[in-house]
Amino acid sequence: MSLANHTSKKQDAYIINELNIRSADRGRKDIATWRAAQIAAESVYYPNRCRLYDLYEDVILDGHLAGIISKRIDNVLNKPLYFEQNGKRIYQMDALINSMQFRNMLSTILQTQLWGISGIEFIPGSSFNYQIIPRKHIKPELGIIAYQQNGTDGLAYQNLPNVWVIGQTHDLGLLLKCAPYYLYKRAGLADWAQYIELFGQPVRVIKYDAYDEQTKQELRKILDESGSSLAIMLPKQADFEMKDGKSTYGDGNLQMNFIQMMNDEMSILILGNTETTRSSNTSGYAQSKIHREEQFQITLSDLVYTANMLNSPKFLAVLRSYGYPVQNGCFVFDKETDVQYLKDRLAIDKELANIVSLPQSYWYDTYGLPQNNL
Repeated sequence: MSLANHTSKKQDAYIINELNIRSADRGRKDIATWRAAQIAAESVYYPNRCRLYDLYEDVILDGHLAGIISKRIDNVLNKPLYFEQNGKRIYQMDALINSMQFRNMLSTILQTQLWGISGIEFIPGSSFNYQIIPRKHIKPELGIIAYQQNGTDGLAYQNLPNVWVIGQTHDLGLLLKCAPYYLYKRAGLADWAQYIELFGQPVRVIKYDAYDEQTKQELRKILDESGSSLAIMLPKQADFEMKDGKSTYGDGNLQMNFIQMMNDEMSILILGNTETTRSSNTSGYAQSKIHREEQFQITLSDLVYTANMLNSPKFLAVLRSYGYPVQNGCFVFDKETDVQYLKDRLAIDKELANIVSLPQSYWYDTYGLPQNNL
């Protein structure tokens, strides 16, 4: 049954409009919250990802994490993509591929690896259009899209021709591993801010006679009216000593190193390295080269993953329902790759070719040469 001809009552109303969508919980979260949310999501009998996905909504607000996620996704989005049949490019598909709708959909596909699951509802009509299904309503263990985010009553999506749910049933995404580093980092930033507030400006210490209440009140008034810097009032008879730790970590290196470590851990999780995001004091050309190659391999993996999703029978059927000529065709990413990587590989291949015979197709496939030259 084509998407455009689907006449179910629920379908006419669109699934997204049947859902009771709630805002993300923006309350205070800590490591205990993360662990409890993980346990709830992994429950065998009553799995619920709502608390975990509410936590993810906070996690992705981190500036460093948002930057490296964008970098990983952009590595795929900026790669030339086209549709071909029998090895020939179908230019009629270029308008769709270059549209903002299609680009946003590619981003949603890639974000599946972060969240564990994504859902898209394609809107029947003459032009390609869709809506993102809120992830908290997708229950992959039950195979339904729930009306309530915490409910178990909903619509089975496996046989709906215009609903595409991507991801493995029990996959909770890379953000599950990033969450504790984000929470520790946020706590470290809060401690650092408190340290700066306490010791980043002069401390005013006033001593008064313990039995002179009038002087005490006058001094308190002076302190209140003379600014917001830290102030302490003590009786002259009291001993006072402030141990602020400046002799060991007053320069902020302790806090900075801790926060940088949390950033590095998230970089490794998302990009597979740290050197393509920042330059460390110990980095050199060889180390940077290795890190760049590690990220290149992740990008290649993302390209394969995205192409497999686009060429899935489900998505191709959706495109056919919109009238696109996708019969016996497939989406292909351009073979353009890292120049330095290819240069290094070519040197190895030349040596290898002197030992064993390599087929012509190997050179064309590896280095992205047009097949019509064969």
